[in-house]
Amino acid sequence: QVQVVESGGGLVQPGGSVRLSCAGSRMIFRIYDMAWYRQAPGKQRELVAAITGGGSTGGGSTNYADSVKGRFTISRDNAKNTVYLQMNSLKPEDTAVYYCNARLGIQTYWGQGTQVTVSS
Repeated sequence: QVQVVESGGGLVQPGGSVRLSCAGSRMIFRIYDMAWYRQAPGKQRELVAAITGGGSTGGGSTNYADSVKGRFTISRDNAKNTVYLQMNSLKPEDTAVYYCNARLGIQTYWGQGTQVTVSS
């Protein structure tokens, strides 16, 4: 069974930075599309950033939610089976549980989530 596990959340001050990691196992990591979602209290889960896997195009294409463009960066290290989310210039409204998602065709897998709280 594919497994993805997030790490790196915590409490950070407004304007600060944090990097989330998501490690995949029991999967050919490089071919999976990977993404970060978040869910704030009382809100629906939303896509934050995504990066394509290595198909015929080689992968690595990214897209971002408008609310995080220019502040967040998604990247992947296929040798380490890990995807990252570098979050800079954090705002209180970025407070949420952040989830890692791995997708290949109709197969989709979620991590357990990691809390990020932006507060002074």
